[in-house]
Amino acid sequence: MAGLARSVAAAILLLSMTTFGFAANKVIIILDASGSMWAQIDGKPKLEIARESLRTVLQSVPADDEIGFMAYGHRTKGSCEDIELIVPPQPGSASAISTAADSMKFLGKTPLTAAVKQAAEALKYTEDKATVVLITDGLETCGGDPCALGKELKETGVDFTADVVGFGLTADEGKQIACLAENTGGKYIQASDEKALQQALVETVAAPTPAPEPAPAPAPAPEPAKPEFNFMPSVVVAEGGDPITDGNAWEIYKAAADGTRGDQVMTEYGELKTNLESGDYVVVARDDEARSEQKIKIEAGQVSKPLFTLNAGTLVIHPHASQGSEISGEARVDFAYPGGSTTHYGEAKATVPAGQQKVTVQIGAGTVTETIQLAAGQTVEKDVVVGVGHAVLNAYYTAGGDKADNSGIGFEIVKAKKKIDGSRESVEHSYGPDSKFWLPPDDYVALTTLDLALVEHPFSIKAGDSQEVKVPLDAGVLAMSAPGAYSIEVFSSKKDIEGKSKSLGLSYGDSWQQTVPAGDYVVVRHASDQGQDKEMPVTIKAGERTEVTVQ
Repeated sequence: MAGLARSVAAAILLLSMTTFGFAANKVIIILDASGSMWAQIDGKPKLEIARESLRTVLQSVPADDEIGFMAYGHRTKGSCEDIELIVPPQPGSASAISTAADSMKFLGKTPLTAAVKQAAEALKYTEDKATVVLITDGLETCGGDPCALGKELKETGVDFTADVVGFGLTADEGKQIACLAENTGGKYIQASDEKALQQALVETVAAPTPAPEPAPAPAPAPEPAKPEFNFMPSVVVAEGGDPITDGNAWEIYKAAADGTRGDQVMTEYGELKTNLESGDYVVVARDDEARSEQKIKIEAGQVSKPLFTLNAGTLVIHPHASQGSEISGEARVDFAYPGGSTTHYGEAKATVPAGQQKVTVQIGAGTVTETIQLAAGQTVEKDVVVGVGHAVLNAYYTAGGDKADNSGIGFEIVKAKKKIDGSRESVEHSYGPDSKFWLPPDDYVALTTLDLALVEHPFSIKAGDSQEVKVPLDAGVLAMSAPGAYSIEVFSSKKDIEGKSKSLGLSYGDSWQQTVPAGDYVVVRHASDQGQDKEMPVTIKAGERTEVTVQ
């Protein structure tokens, strides 16, 4: 929760720096409206905190600043095209942006690369100075390359800058989007806290206008040479190990009065050599999921070279569907380490705190968990076999007949053995032809539906299997036309004891096509005038198309 709160604070800090400290001529704020924004901080959804923070900052924007507002993922689930410039850059837009944010839904994916590109084009970045502020709590999920985009916009723009706020991302995740800012000369900020948020608002929104610089004073006498850098930390995975110079991250904060983290000063990656003002700091060294924190004092004229020890090791997991199979790129690998957890996909490598590690590998419906003891400085490489077989399911109108190549086909895989109440345990489901399933060894039933056809098809899977399961529907296609009808209904030809036939389906309009099981039926044409209904008996043969017109 605290990490998410810090991310919002960082977002406001960056917004304040961009719109006030740097006085950009034109700015578009891009807000991540993906479904993950429903996560809560102290009982309040992130999206609510973002809305309130935007409203607070925008109240202090100068009237002549041209601020625009863009969002993605706010209209459609699962769409990579859901990007919208809601408020074009214009003076006095604060109220419109607040209103748009307050009414926004949060439900979609994260096409952040495409959104930044569209915002740059809306700002005419090849003609004018332009700034984009991206606030995201996730990484690109639509195949874009934010690093490459940053280079492209910097090379083709007149004076283009992208500032990026990451919501509580890991060091590795942060690097995947930090390059977007760095490649344009912008800033990447992740994680602060609520106190830092308040201080940022005071320092940026309420900061007084600086007084004119005084006339230059006479040149002072030369001072003794100072060291080039006064802070050069190093970090090792374990005591006695070699320093890490690539892939690690540094977070530097001013120390608060009680010794805890105060305002964030910087986030850097790899080997660090820098200059800090004299004072007390809290420094966090991170490598993947491992971290070490120290309190550091910087004194004038002295060089600080602290050593950080992560007390961590590295796990490398090679997931396999079955014994002897290739490494699976479809596997989900969950690491539960002392103090936290992380998820990887496919072949997984993670630096984690030393201690007992719980590794869970999932491929389709198969899951296996192993416990590994990891010592500081140790690398453990392990093959994990889930023990599943692979099945590809297709439906055919009749055995040996035409394949039902229809996206409306539904497959639900249930266990063949019934429970005491007669029901079966559902395992997996999918839609469309060539539906793929990874299943543990067992006997199963494929519940297959297409329009009015529903069949149960048993099959079995063994570990290492790779098979195609062909489900015969024993059905045909019924194409119905009823000129002038307001609806068409299909009934079973059999009548119950009361002389009534069971309705199998109804569609409004004067034409309808359905896949139906082989057998006898009655097609009824419903007209708007009472007493004008017409019916026609029809026989459907498996694997054949039957066309009828009811007039």
